[in-house]
Amino acid sequence: MDKSDFPPCPICGADAWSAIYSGPVRDGAFGKAREGRVARCDGCKVDRLAESACLDVESYRGAYRDHLGQGHDLKKHLAEQDELARFTLDTLWPESLRGKHVADIGCAGGGLLDHLRGIAGQAVAVDPDEHFAVSLRERGYDWYPNASEAVRRWQGKIDTAFAIQVIEHVLDPRAFLAEIRPLLASNGLLIVSTPNRADILLDLLPGDFAAFFYRTQHRWYFDSASLSRAAELAGFRVEEVRHVHRYGMANALLWLRDRRPAGRAAFESIDRSADDLWRSWLESKGRSDNLYVKLRVA
Repeated sequence: MDKSDFPPCPICGADAWSAIYSGPVRDGAFGKAREGRVARCDGCKVDRLAESACLDVESYRGAYRDHLGQGHDLKKHLAEQDELARFTLDTLWPESLRGKHVADIGCAGGGLLDHLRGIAGQAVAVDPDEHFAVSLRERGYDWYPNASEAVRRWQGKIDTAFAIQVIEHVLDPRAFLAEIRPLLASNGLLIVSTPNRADILLDLLPGDFAAFFYRTQHRWYFDSASLSRAAELAGFRVEEVRHVHRYGMANALLWLRDRRPAGRAAFESIDRSADDLWRSWLESKGRSDNLYVKLRVA
């Protein structure tokens, strides 16, 4: 394959890739697309989007959110983060953060940190988007543009770190995890989440859903095995892998009917009991929309 689009894998070093997908990939908000290719590393089995189809990493300093049509309206942004924070907090259980130092790597506007306020001790906010930096500091968070700079003050002091929906964006997932590692205390915990490439909708709607699932801002696509392998190569021990599904049954039914995303729209006769059954079945089979891993320093 073209070496400029598929250079040697930064996770495991393998230089052979097998084609997985070729076609439209989402480019910003739904409805915008460009052509792209996805291939699987023959070594660690991670999937990646061709580099020529990826969003420039420099965009994460601010232009990224504009590209997605999200902007920097803090109130709106925090409302969106509040909706998703519960999945991370559920995954954290039964760990206690009371009085512990925490860091959120890729925190954006700091919604998750707000949920930990008053329980955790000192909080470190890491994100390259400087638009949120002033607000983060005003709310008492110690902000840094990247983990390497945070290490200068916080090396070995963080009890629990989070990297929620971040690893799929970075240039080098192994290096990203390795940069976080020095922040953690001797028994420190890192929780990482990412979209699950084993999402059942990729099988049910391989064309329509693939064009939505693959997107220019996500270089990397993991299943539980490839994410665990990346973590191990970065010097972590995998303590737990958890499949988490964030949508009810109606979402899948509306995808099948309309061939487009429906978010949390309701569907007649689908109640909470049906949603709970759907979620628990997908999670038990590893077919959820999201993955969470709990990692300790090896």
